[in-house]
Amino acid sequence: MMGGQEIIFAPLLDWVLIGAVAAIAALMVGLALWRGLRGWWLRGLAALALIAALTNPSLQTEDRDALEDIALVLVDDTASNRLGTRAEQTEAALAHLEREIEGLSGIEARIARLPDGPRNQGTELNTALAAALSDLPRDRLAGVFAITDGQAHDAALALNLPAPFHLLKTGKASDWDRRLIVRNAPAFAILGEPITLGLRVEDQGAVPPGESRFAAINYAINGGEMMRAMVPVGEDMEITVTLDRGGMNVLQFELDEAEGELTTRNNAAIVQINGVRDRLSVLLVSGEPNAGQRTWRNLLKSDPAVDLVHFTILRPPDRHDGVPVNELSLIAFPTRELFIEKIDEFDLIIFDRYRRRGILPNSYFANIARYVEDGGALLVVGGPELASADSIWRSPLGDVFPARPTARVIEEGFTPRVTKLGQRHPVTAGLEALAPAAEDGPGWGRWFRQIEMEPEQGQTVMRGVGDRPLLMLDRVGAGRLALLASDQTWLWDRGFEGGGPQLELLRRLAHWMMGEPELEEETLSATAEGNRVTILRRTLLDEVGDVTLTGPEGDERVMELTEDSPGTHSAVFDAPDIGLYRLSEGDLEAVIALGPQAPREFEETIATAEKLGPLVAATRGGVMRLEEGLPELRLVRAGRAAAGRGWLGLTPRDAYLTRDLRTSALLPGWAWLLLAAGLALGAWLREGR
Repeated sequence: MMGGQEIIFAPLLDWVLIGAVAAIAALMVGLALWRGLRGWWLRGLAALALIAALTNPSLQTEDRDALEDIALVLVDDTASNRLGTRAEQTEAALAHLEREIEGLSGIEARIARLPDGPRNQGTELNTALAAALSDLPRDRLAGVFAITDGQAHDAALALNLPAPFHLLKTGKASDWDRRLIVRNAPAFAILGEPITLGLRVEDQGAVPPGESRFAAINYAINGGEMMRAMVPVGEDMEITVTLDRGGMNVLQFELDEAEGELTTRNNAAIVQINGVRDRLSVLLVSGEPNAGQRTWRNLLKSDPAVDLVHFTILRPPDRHDGVPVNELSLIAFPTRELFIEKIDEFDLIIFDRYRRRGILPNSYFANIARYVEDGGALLVVGGPELASADSIWRSPLGDVFPARPTARVIEEGFTPRVTKLGQRHPVTAGLEALAPAAEDGPGWGRWFRQIEMEPEQGQTVMRGVGDRPLLMLDRVGAGRLALLASDQTWLWDRGFEGGGPQLELLRRLAHWMMGEPELEEETLSATAEGNRVTILRRTLLDEVGDVTLTGPEGDERVMELTEDSPGTHSAVFDAPDIGLYRLSEGDLEAVIALGPQAPREFEETIATAEKLGPLVAATRGGVMRLEEGLPELRLVRAGRAAAGRGWLGLTPRDAYLTRDLRTSALLPGWAWLLLAAGLALGAWLREGR
């Protein structure tokens, strides 16, 4: 308990009026002095007593409890401050400060810890310091100690500290580190065309004199085989890669570990590039004008990424109607150019109700079959021509057909249905859900013609009359072939009996044939939202195995998949760390990258005082490297330098808590009047002699 006294004033009149009274009194006293009156000073004292009475002075007495000053210790527990021996240095410095502060009278220690922040936001030291100070009374703050490597990734704040700020820097003077930086990488790349990525290998800190100026970098695409190259350190460089897979591609870069470097967490970088096709080239050949060809044309022309070449055979060579050739306005069918010279430039060839008419010789059909086996895509839409003697099945192209026509054309109404296998195949999966349900299936409109086919290979995903195959898909060599045994999809397009999902079916069919990754039958993929990863396994099999997940550090875990819908299985897990995750199930493999190229905590790993230096200088604090020893604490007056060789200072704040407050008048009113009257009487007596 301590006490304090002070004089306070509660004027009876406004201060302006009291000032006016004082001015008049001073004038009268001055006049008396000028006239030589011997009692002028007694007149002045009497006036002063009256003015004092008007100000009503009182004596205020406080009973106070002294409060301890506070020393705030901010402890950096982020990942970069746990490298090497920094964690041990931090805990040793914290224990030392607690002992030193305990030995100082009237000061208590408050500890605030800075944990790792949200994913890839780095060390938010300034924000944490402001939050810790907001919980403290600033008039009790004697000093702030930050035990950290000095790496702060948030903006410096105008804290206006009333006490010194000290930095106790962790790390060693001999620390050095090597990191990999991705300077530039495109978000999209055209398949089959080389792309250039800008990289840089950079050294930080006290690099050993004998360290090589070249580093070995390993890189892989989509988890494939690692490729290796030697690159210079400290120079921008370029690496050229070519993507051959559509969709998201993951490129992984890793540096070999250098001896003595601080960490390898920034030796790797992950780049994700979306592979897109430049243009899709489609050749549509219609054997004769028909109602369905407009459906195909509208579908393909609506896609800006598709270059469509469409020919319709209006006048076959064997037609003899006496019209001179020079009077015909038709364009000759460039058969050799299309089917011999430039056939490999097409991503998809569609034969829509085409029959053999002597336009394409058997050698051309054989070349089309070769095109399919080498990786091309062929779609055959069958009308009555497919069942006739002029069917293209009877050409060398028939060797790659998944089914054989029986020469029977069924002319009766039927509703197309998705087979059990088709409910799993990505081309037809979920189509039935796009239409209102009927008693015996989806409420689709009927078709009225189907070509009877006998399956020989491939997969039947839709059926028609009497469960006969309607849509068959097959992989031939490296290519794909689809056979639609009806030419009446246009009935759905025109809304007959409610229509059907013809655009969605034909779109999926065309994109499956052109190798769209999202429409593959057997796939293993993963998507991420934050640190939550969803594994998706699509298959035509009834059962699938567990997925083996390999994390960035090589740890493995087995994920059991659950079936969400026919042919689709999934699993969800929360990834503990950022980096590259590998997934495998049977012969399928996939990779997914979480987080940035490298965690922000490890972009700069060398301890520094540069970022916190302005705050230290503004508060006249100090910087001390813990490697050189632990500081002694001293008390210094406000405004004095608070750091020296081997010591750091705290500024006492002398804060207190008022327990009781008492106020009493210096003199009662009658005493002031009696005093003033006595002085006036004294002046009269002195001047009257």
